Amino acid sequence: MAAGGPGAPRRRGFMDRTIDAIEWAAAAFIGIVALDIFIAVVLRKFFNTSIPDSYDFGKLLLGTLIFWGIAATSYRGTHITVDLLWSSASPRWKRIIDVFATLVLLFVVAVHTYTIFDKVRGTYHDHVQTFDLNLPIWPLYALAWAGDAAAVLLIAIRTWQLIFRPELIEDEPPHKDAD
Repeated sequence: MAAGGPGAPRRRGFMDRTIDAIEWAAAAFIGIVALDIFIAVVLRKFFNTSIPDSYDFGKLLLGTLIFWGIAATSYRGTHITVDLLWSSASPRWKRIIDVFATLVLLFVVAVHTYTIFDKVRGTYHDHVQTFDLNLPIWPLYALAWAGDAAAVLLIAIRTWQLIFRPELIEDEPPHKDAD
């Protein structure tokens, strides 16, 4: 079979690797938040002690996780949607609705990213610190902002693909057939 022919695996380009890296980052933050909570509970229950600033780190990492999760779900289109109008539309109108909805999402997330950057800048200049260890919190805000910026990038890529390369968009993930 010739390379690139029908049935051949599609070559993974820079965009695919970037998308995968963003999705792996979101998954890593889930693991970090879960590990932080687990260790904090075990230490409190069995050793009557706690990790310094565990609460601060937990809530900041949870925010970071949410923003990176938004990035991962925004590109794949796996977020919660209401498809009553879309499901009854013709293929042409489905595409128009998809493009419009993605443009609205891009605008909202871009504005949100701008406001989060303002928050990062504010916490940096105000020298906001954690309670126990007095560590600056702006790096974790910046990490959350990077997730939001990644969401803008992925939504922009999805918008471009919807408009110019709709064949690259998977409408639904593959399902396993029940036996």
